[in-house]
Amino acid sequence: VQLVESGGGLVQPGGSLGLSCTVSGVFGFYCMGWYRQAPGKQRDLVAWITPIGSTNYTDSAKGRFTLSIDNVRDTVSLQMNSLKPEDTAVYYCFVNLDISSTQPDAWGQGTQVTVSS
Repeated sequence: VQLVESGGGLVQPGGSLGLSCTVSGVFGFYCMGWYRQAPGKQRDLVAWITPIGSTNYTDSAKGRFTLSIDNVRDTVSLQMNSLKPEDTAVYYCFVNLDISSTQPDAWGQGTQVTVSS
């Protein structure tokens, strides 16, 4: 299983940024999504999506972040709007291969998102 992330970077507060993650080496999965980890803090779940497009967002993402999935390209995209300095973190894509997975089965390499003026 391989997850390749793209996107991220530096953006001013109130701005927008997009992340993408492409999975390979699997024949289907239960869900994909994103965690993030700020310096000195634990890795926290942000949002996840199933292959049929059912989405779930944690409170940190609700109303500002939008997940979408391209099943042809096996790619999940996270559109982040109204970004705040507290959104600054390394964002990690993950995949759960089965509904019984209690932890992500694979991780992306991580991509830095910095929200600063």
